[in-house]
Amino acid sequence: MTVSIVIPLLNEEESLQELHDWIVSVMQSNHFLYEIVFIDDGSTDTSWEVITQLAGSNPNVKGIRFLKNFGKSQALHAGFKKAIGDIIITMDADLQDNPEEIPGLVKMIQDQEYELVSGWKKKRYDHAITKNIPSKLFNWAARKTSGVKLHDFNCGLKAFRKEVIKTIEVSGEMHRYIPVLVKNAGFSKIGEKVVQHQARKYGKTKFGADRFIKGFLDLITIWFVSKFGKRPMHLFGALGVLMFIIGSGFALYLGIDKLFIHPTGRLLSQRPQFYVALTSMIIGTQFFLAGFIGEIMVRSRKSEPRYTISKEINLTPRVKEYSS
Repeated sequence: MTVSIVIPLLNEEESLQELHDWIVSVMQSNHFLYEIVFIDDGSTDTSWEVITQLAGSNPNVKGIRFLKNFGKSQALHAGFKKAIGDIIITMDADLQDNPEEIPGLVKMIQDQEYELVSGWKKKRYDHAITKNIPSKLFNWAARKTSGVKLHDFNCGLKAFRKEVIKTIEVSGEMHRYIPVLVKNAGFSKIGEKVVQHQARKYGKTKFGADRFIKGFLDLITIWFVSKFGKRPMHLFGALGVLMFIIGSGFALYLGIDKLFIHPTGRLLSQRPQFYVALTSMIIGTQFFLAGFIGEIMVRSRKSEPRYTISKEINLTPRVKEYSS
């Protein structure tokens, strides 16, 4: 097996046959050994029936069906676990990613020894206000925060070496930050290729404007995890020490003032510094506890992304798969 093409999808019944035929044409013309892994993320249309028909006519087509919609990250994770190719390609099922770009991505992995090559939709056919401008802001923030110099983090068209996708775990909604996950896992050879973006031919997008809000929140999460995920006490402990020093300083000042300078002055409980000192020491203690809990969680066993598979095609039969 040379190339595994992992395609997560949700309600894309109209595009699947055309996408399959296009991919097969590219694979055959380039003499690639290949497999196509469709992951049906709880579609409510006839997408699974189409995948079943494709698998019946083409043994290189494999299918995974989720019991319900778990999200793109979980779909990619399931596809990555099943993929057996030396090079893994991810792409969307809406025909906006061009399969003709696959040979170029494969060549960069093979010849230039990249571990990940991410597509860059330099010319986009999306709406400027709702997608293009927010996407540019999002990618700028991701570059500044992560240090990964890519123009398009969320492009669905990517190529990976097998060892990369078997190392990373894509969970939550972290599919937007796969290049950052790859970097955090220790893989440094990350490249980029300008790819053709096509206007949507069938259906409508599954993502609304709220994806950018969620995206920025996830960016903060992944920044924190990459910086302090293995050593949460370094952050919370430092904040706890700072707050405790502030609180202790105010308490010491109040004690000296009450005992030696103004012994007959106002009661300590009537002075605002008393509440600053009390609040600071309480917050400092809470930060310490948060750090200890974080350290315990880091040392506990890691749980895989949760999803439930209801059916599989051309794969080892497994009725259910989920993390406890």
